[in-house]
Amino acid sequence: QVHPVESGGGLVQAGDSLRLSCEASGRTDAMFGMAWFRQAPGKAYDFVSHITWNDGTTHYADSVKGRFAISKDNARNTVYLQMNSLKPEDTAIYYCAVDLGLNLRPYREYVRYDYWGQGTQVTVSS
Repeated sequence: QVHPVESGGGLVQAGDSLRLSCEASGRTDAMFGMAWFRQAPGKAYDFVSHITWNDGTTHYADSVKGRFAISKDNARNTVYLQMNSLKPEDTAIYYCAVDLGLNLRPYREYVRYDYWGQGTQVTVSS
């Protein structure tokens, strides 16, 4: 098993920046990639970004392209999400997900992922 744990959420104003972290423990050698999803109140999970563990290939949702950046630190088994120019519509619980590469569903589909963190709240005030 792999256990991802998020940190770094908080309350910020529109236009501010925030960096989320997700540290994985357990069978991290089995990880193919990691992703961030978010869920606003009353809405479904939305894909935010994915990074492939071995070569760092990244994917982003259109809504965050140019504002958010995903990165990784293999030595720390940690993935980061740098969020710039935050908007009130970015308010959500942000979840880290681990992808073992066993499922060929698209990166933006939550069913692709095998392990999930507990989430961290991000609130952006206007």
